[in-house]
Amino acid sequence: MSRVAVLAGGSSFERQVSLRSGARVEDALERLGHEVVGIDVGRDLVGRLRELEPDVAFVAMHGAGGEDGTVQELLEILGVPYTGSGVPACARAMDKVATKHLLLEHGVPTPPFFAFNQTAFRELGAADALPAIEERLAFPIVVKPSSQGSALGIKFARTAADVPAALVAAFSYDHKVLLERFVDGRDLAVSVLDGPDGPEALPIVEAVPREGDVYDFQARYEIGRTEFICPAELPDAVAERARELALRTYELLGCFGFGRVDLLVDGDGELHVLEANPIPGLTETSLLPQAAEAAGIGFDDLVGRILASAFAR
Repeated sequence: MSRVAVLAGGSSFERQVSLRSGARVEDALERLGHEVVGIDVGRDLVGRLRELEPDVAFVAMHGAGGEDGTVQELLEILGVPYTGSGVPACARAMDKVATKHLLLEHGVPTPPFFAFNQTAFRELGAADALPAIEERLAFPIVVKPSSQGSALGIKFARTAADVPAALVAAFSYDHKVLLERFVDGRDLAVSVLDGPDGPEALPIVEAVPREGDVYDFQARYEIGRTEFICPAELPDAVAERARELALRTYELLGCFGFGRVDLLVDGDGELHVLEANPIPGLTETSLLPQAAEAAGIGFDDLVGRILASAFAR
């Protein structure tokens, strides 16, 4: 058995979700017989890792610092094997704008969008371009931070009057924002797990919020706020296409070990890739564990497989 450092927490907006993921992972690893040390990631991370000398790090961090390649870079410097995607894949996947440009370059469908950073608004007069953007995207428009997960900071602008407040909200989470055409459709998530024969797409999960019409942060993590259907009830051709797009996205980004790709399916059965998550949640309401369970993979086995992939990198 291995000495495993479980990295969770940190200072991102998703800290509390990460701590919940980390706690579940610690319990599973202990049941699997490993020596487990949980680390709430902070300024003493490098010192603690040097003192602990773990065989491997299980990265259960979400958001900035843990999912964007930062902690992965430190682990590589220290020579500590770790779970999940490497530095380049994390950096690409964490940036929704970079992801969407990559998808468009390779013919993967994603909703039309424009993106700006704060400099464009403060120094280049980007606000004067908003009417043209609004005309080309049409309302409603989805406004979201470029590098946040868990639906944090997402706002829906239904009219031009809603756009300024939505931009302010998104900029409070990130220096770059994304304005995206709204797709009226069903929220789907395809989790991907690496195995002996390469990455495989797990059963598709559909998230159906019970209150309102938005699958937001509260709907994701408050038990009872969302109904999860797994496997999602989809025509066979649509389900197969969703799995193909998820695997294609996963491979284009260079993800490894495990991940999740979020899509929308509209009323015509057309699929639209929204983003990829290189370190999806492992909480009680997270979608990857639900998809794994539907595939006959219990939580402990899921954690064991993710850990094993770190040594096979």
